[in-house]
Amino acid sequence: MQTYTLTVIDLKKETEDTITISFKQPGLKKIKYQAGQYLSLIFKINGRRYIRPYSFSSAPGIDPSLQVTVKRIPNGIISNHIHDLVKVGDLITVMPPMGDFIFEPKSNTNAVYLWGVGSGITPLISLTKAILVNYPQIEVHLVYGNRCNDSTIFLETIQDLVSKYQDKFKVYHFLTTPTLDQSGDGIIKGRINQNNATDIVLKEHIDTSLHFICGPSGLKESVKSALTTLQISSDVIFSEDFELITNPEDFVDIATQFIQLKFGDESFKLEVIKGKNILESALDAGIELPYSCQTGNCDSCKGKLKNGELKVIGTDHHKTTLKTDEFLLCCSYPLTEGIYIEVNKEL
Repeated sequence: MQTYTLTVIDLKKETEDTITISFKQPGLKKIKYQAGQYLSLIFKINGRRYIRPYSFSSAPGIDPSLQVTVKRIPNGIISNHIHDLVKVGDLITVMPPMGDFIFEPKSNTNAVYLWGVGSGITPLISLTKAILVNYPQIEVHLVYGNRCNDSTIFLETIQDLVSKYQDKFKVYHFLTTPTLDQSGDGIIKGRINQNNATDIVLKEHIDTSLHFICGPSGLKESVKSALTTLQISSDVIFSEDFELITNPEDFVDIATQFIQLKFGDESFKLEVIKGKNILESALDAGIELPYSCQTGNCDSCKGKLKNGELKVIGTDHHKTTLKTDEFLLCCSYPLTEGIYIEVNKEL
């Protein structure tokens, strides 16, 4: 597994529970990435290796440093470690940039809609900066939901961009608990739902727009329903997934099983408890399998099934290219006895 070691050069508090980490670009071999991609950070905590992907909030060619933004999650091992212990001057190991939540304009694109809630703004702000600077002919519409101004990540950055690109950058702030002074143009009380999403898009650019959605499942369902109602093709709708969405009914035919796992030259008998995927079970057992996103959007945790049957839950693997005997272990569960899986050990 290829990795880089980056130096932390700045820590900026965005909100009470969100910080942006700035890394110095390597002097000789700079890290190349695209707006909307993510960087996976690697930490060793209490003897266990943890890998967590965080979207770039910087934009290539615009921000001199590499920046990722991290929201503190209650009981989140990595987010709390970053907020409480990471400091300027620290060296952090990272994996190469990944992700396909990127902007590729079509020939007739004249508007981009970016839909986000809370920390879902992170890849969207990267896309916003990149599109505004590099594509002056395209209008950008940011539809962003939060509790109030104080919880709005990148509020100052967004305001600066509105001031600088007022003719081509439109922002709709949805606030669930706005204060009396939080009113005016672009401030809407409530949550982003299907009806108001439809109203926003109806104003213009239905046939020539691209749509990027990043946030909880409710946001995605509302926006996709609105766009479907407007007969906007799914080919111009993109979403970023930070979690696997599962249904308890999917696990009815799943039971706790012992499987055989070969990782490189080592073989393990691994217990996979009902409800846990194979990757989680291996990591809990101290087997340091390769992985990154944990949502089925990359192929870092790919394994080859040699015997038995697996059930894929929470993703359709549509963003990866897999052979018929290959499975992403972050969303694979044992369906039968006698399962044998091989995972390559990258040097």
